Amino acid sequence: TGRSSGWRDRLMAGSGKAHLRPADEVLIQVEDLVVEFPAAKKRTVKAVSGISLDVKAGETLGLVGESGCGKSTVARSLIQLPPPKSGSVVLDGVELTELSERELRTHRTGLQMIFQDPISSLNPRRRVADVIAEPLRVWGPHDENEQAEIVDRMLHAVGLDPEVARDKRPHEFSGGQCQRISIARSLVLGPRVLICDEPVSALDVSVQAQILNLLRDLKAEYGLTLVFIAHDLAVVKNVSDRVAVMYLGKLCEVAEPDKLFSDAAHPYTALLLESIPEPDPAVAIDVSMDQAGEIPSSIDPPSGCRFRTRCTQASERCADEEPQMREVSAGHYVACHHPLVAVAG
Repeated sequence: TGRSSGWRDRLMAGSGKAHLRPADEVLIQVEDLVVEFPAAKKRTVKAVSGISLDVKAGETLGLVGESGCGKSTVARSLIQLPPPKSGSVVLDGVELTELSERELRTHRTGLQMIFQDPISSLNPRRRVADVIAEPLRVWGPHDENEQAEIVDRMLHAVGLDPEVARDKRPHEFSGGQCQRISIARSLVLGPRVLICDEPVSALDVSVQAQILNLLRDLKAEYGLTLVFIAHDLAVVKNVSDRVAVMYLGKLCEVAEPDKLFSDAAHPYTALLLESIPEPDPAVAIDVSMDQAGEIPSSIDPPSGCRFRTRCTQASERCADEEPQMREVSAGHYVACHHPLVAVAG
């Protein structure tokens, strides 16, 4: 039994690091990140299994995949909430997983997060000015007049009138306005990295465009680095400089968005692209996602390639050997034994 378990652990050891860039060129570098949660009957949910990724300063990394693939868990692990079971998270040369609680709190001010549901992420009993000023009351400046000036400046930066918004409470605003307030709160400490955990999926389409444009403008104005998590590839294409595709706790493919959309190399990425609806009532409904079957359980994921149980390209090798990241063209990496495009070289 021990031999069988060790064999399986070797198969699930990770998807390689060929896509990582030199450490001195990136602001964030994550290596071999593993996050697990206890489940019923002493079982374990393998939410994230050996992921490695990086983000350059000023870059936007899009992290995409179906619900339950682990992308939000990766985002929370970047700020050590929860701390990963194992692996490395380096921010600007500092290993966050090795810091004391006090040191981590200090470094975490440079990492801020925007959540999926803007209304529930705001305290309904507090005025907007107090919600935005709360980080300042912890970290300073502690002068109330200076705090008020910063709050007004942040409200103006996100497109809200400070005179109107300051004394209201979250329930008096729409979902899009609440997301603007959440963004203002995330910016008051001057972070370097903004983690956007599906920040527009709960909003109307027209409001989505406004928030995405706002994030683009704020990124340029404040020199932000973004990690943008979404399940909508069309949204990610418009905001990202690089895209990483996740499936069941693993990375499948990493590429620039244009390359990913034009030459998807992983069958799972191709399946996601085919599932994007076309706004044309005459177009036949695509049932490929239904035919691909259900996502396996993250408690007992398949051996080898985790996508093999839904993949039309799968072979015996896919069950026995986990694919490693390899470059198929300049800047385009895939973890697949049978990529859909020819491998360079």
